[in-house]
Amino acid sequence: MTSRPPFISIDEDCNSSSLTESERHVLALLFRRGPQTQAYLADGTGLTQQSMSRLFSKLESWGMLVVGDKLAPGKRGYPSNAAALNPRFARSAGVAIMADSVALAVCDFAGALVWEASDRLPAMTVDNVLGWTGHKLASIVGDGGPPLSGIGIGIAGSFIGERTGFNTPFYLNDWAERDVEAIFRKQFGLPACADNDGNVAALGEAMLGVGHWAENFAYLYISAGVGGGVVLDGEVWRGRYGNAGEFAGGLASNIHPFPNLELLRQLTARHGPTYETVSELVANYDPAWPSIDIWISRVRDSLSIIASNASAILDVDAIVLGGLIPRNLAERVIPAIEFFDQRRRMTPRPIARIVPAEAPGNATAIGAAMLPLKRAYLSKAKRSF
Repeated sequence: MTSRPPFISIDEDCNSSSLTESERHVLALLFRRGPQTQAYLADGTGLTQQSMSRLFSKLESWGMLVVGDKLAPGKRGYPSNAAALNPRFARSAGVAIMADSVALAVCDFAGALVWEASDRLPAMTVDNVLGWTGHKLASIVGDGGPPLSGIGIGIAGSFIGERTGFNTPFYLNDWAERDVEAIFRKQFGLPACADNDGNVAALGEAMLGVGHWAENFAYLYISAGVGGGVVLDGEVWRGRYGNAGEFAGGLASNIHPFPNLELLRQLTARHGPTYETVSELVANYDPAWPSIDIWISRVRDSLSIIASNASAILDVDAIVLGGLIPRNLAERVIPAIEFFDQRRRMTPRPIARIVPAEAPGNATAIGAAMLPLKRAYLSKAKRSF
């Protein structure tokens, strides 16, 4: 019977852990790269083989790793000293608080999505969201699976300086300037960590999507509104107040329409079916809508400004179109996006790839579920690897 490491106390936040930096680094590498050998990890971390062997033994005794023959029963090809994260060590939950609906995702310790649900609520109040979340979590906690190690929350809104809370859109007025982490921690007795929807979606993409091949990218979060997040050297770069990635902040709204799905919902109502909310629009998305071509023509300049600024200022590998935007819509608008560049000596400046998001499921809920895992167990996977 394996021992368990000390879990984070309810009195501590998601930034605390008893793991050493070397242990967190190895866990992060295994999370991102999959099964690896002791020799490979020792070479990249600078640890000796003997130190790495002790680290493997410790993490395996805690149940965090599966090693050697236990790695993949019935399969061949893994060396005996290879290790992978044990998906049954723990689970993490993520809640997305959106304009008209709430979503919950549960991921295992290796990052795989194991459960998700979403519903439209009559009002996005604190009581309604907590009641819905509690009902869903009750069935998860009682299913006999691994324990929940924490709950992450992604919410629309910007941080408000040194004070606690978010400056939310008016449709989330009940959440405005409230300590979201404290609300969830008190309600569910779990470590809780909250961030805005753009940051958590970018984190999910870094850990489960485009981040597998791009160390640096700008994530454009397209939903009822438009925001985003920035990932540099594999880490979410939050800026001074946590509001980095507000890409629409550079658009003059009386000149350039915001490239969001609320505009598509309005255009669709004029030329086709009517939907009350953006979530309903996305659920019924039809590539044959004539409003799609109209939307692309309306937002192409706005997206070109955003993409050009992101590429020129951040010099990233990729610009990711994510959030709630359907993949078909992202693929159709990408060819219309133009990079503005002064070709000195007729030589173009290297520019980012524009790609649809690759992480599965609801971007905010998945990213929110990554928050407790990232902050409690995983450190940055360094570029030396």
